[in-house]
Amino acid sequence: MGDYDENTAFLGQTGPYFWTTFFLLNTVFVSTGFNGLYIVFVGAAPKHHCLIPDVNLTEQWRNAIVPFMVVDGEEVRSQCSRYRLDVVRNLSAEGFIPGKDVNLTNLEQERCLDGWNYSKEIYQSNIVTEWDLVCDNQWKVPFASSTLFVGYLVGSLISGQLSDRFGRKKVVFISLGAQCVSVLLQSFSHSWRMFCVMFLFVGASQISIYISAFVLGTELLSKTMRVLFTTLGAFLFYCIGYMTLPWIAYAIRDWRTLLAVLSTTAVVYIPLWWFIPESPRWLITQGRVEEAEAIIRDAARKNKVEAPPVIFKETGQQAMPPSKKFTMLDVLKSKNIRCITLMCLILWMAINIGYFGLSLNTSNLSGNPFMNCFLSAITEVPAYIVSTWLLKKCPRRVLLSFVSLSTLALQYVAVALEMTGKFGFTMAFSIVYIYTAEIYPTVLRNIGMGLCSSAARIGSITAPYVIYLGTYNKVLPYVVMGSLTIASSVVNVFLPESLNKALPETVEQILKKLKYVENGARDNSSIQRGDKSDAQTLTL
Repeated sequence: MGDYDENTAFLGQTGPYFWTTFFLLNTVFVSTGFNGLYIVFVGAAPKHHCLIPDVNLTEQWRNAIVPFMVVDGEEVRSQCSRYRLDVVRNLSAEGFIPGKDVNLTNLEQERCLDGWNYSKEIYQSNIVTEWDLVCDNQWKVPFASSTLFVGYLVGSLISGQLSDRFGRKKVVFISLGAQCVSVLLQSFSHSWRMFCVMFLFVGASQISIYISAFVLGTELLSKTMRVLFTTLGAFLFYCIGYMTLPWIAYAIRDWRTLLAVLSTTAVVYIPLWWFIPESPRWLITQGRVEEAEAIIRDAARKNKVEAPPVIFKETGQQAMPPSKKFTMLDVLKSKNIRCITLMCLILWMAINIGYFGLSLNTSNLSGNPFMNCFLSAITEVPAYIVSTWLLKKCPRRVLLSFVSLSTLALQYVAVALEMTGKFGFTMAFSIVYIYTAEIYPTVLRNIGMGLCSSAARIGSITAPYVIYLGTYNKVLPYVVMGSLTIASSVVNVFLPESLNKALPETVEQILKKLKYVENGARDNSSIQRGDKSDAQTLTL
């Protein structure tokens, strides 16, 4: 077949068909927004202290049995220990008064053997209160969060192959159904283990929706609409779902009901099956040319243009000899490309740890957790818009280093400064996708992006544990994320600039470019003499 864009040029760049497809596909991303981070509320730990059973204690001893401790300069009740119940019961029976007749600091303490008493000021129930995921079991919350991101890793590895085999549209809607069923089953979890297993399926189905819908939109839309879809559309509609989540959680404080409601929202996508077409490009690769032509003719009717009698013509050219197949090993063969890949992996991991770390940390900030989550979501909207505008004008290295360093405001716990950090990480998140794609040559671009995406998933799996460090010291998560930010900014300096540069097609081209950079860096004297050719190689 000839060039697809040339064959379908008669459709124009905009029109009712393209705008309708644009908005319908973008609505799919809304579901990924509010189904991705509900663990912020479902896994939040409310205020708690040891449960005191109904035994014969005076009111004074009942109030004094839980010791007080100083946390961040504030005196609070201990969350994980109490004075020995049998000792306190005897002292109460003998009429001793705590703090007056008995020095409480000398009393032996024990763990919360009868469970915990949880505040219901914010949450009626969640997985923490239901399965006592506090104190010795506190590690189970970040583990549960990580299973979502493990699902992301699994889904990103298999969704591409499934959509290549069965079609983009089928995988999008099957993944929507799988996400609905997984979240619904998760709401019926009878144990923490079942919750984690179902969360893995939620993650796998969710990333499959995102990737498959992203590819489908890229292949269905015109060049002009494609740019808008890939730079702003998908991200902004994801933000709409993310911004909606805290208000749904605010209205529904019981975690099982919340998940059940979130799962049922997938029902609204069922009618879209009859309005979103399959990718004509994919149909052509499968030899289903007649189906592809039917879709294009329907698009022409909606755009009120006339389609030619034959849309996809045979080119009549002889088959090209098969090109060399590149594998992951080709990324590692060259020293220069190996270094670029290593630096990109560090960049992607650091940015994902920061982005998801701050997203998961909103429930730990001072103030209302629902409002904090909403502010975290709405911060992303200007970040995506600004980054899209700056990408057209600013060098990638300078831009990425600047926005990464702007996240160092994280070392302070103030909500406003943390939102500034979130703004920077969101910008870096969107910039690094474009930058990485521009660095790799065409023959290795898909492999390189796949490796970086896997590194991103490892970073997101690690993020819950970075936030968990805050249980030992509130500053630790910010120290870790700040250190990673500085490291990624330093690494970014050594990557080649790609602004206004032609995309490299072959390995030889990228190696030649890197060689010119090294030669130019070693020979500054030639630039001082006005040697234009050396100056040009340096600026590459």
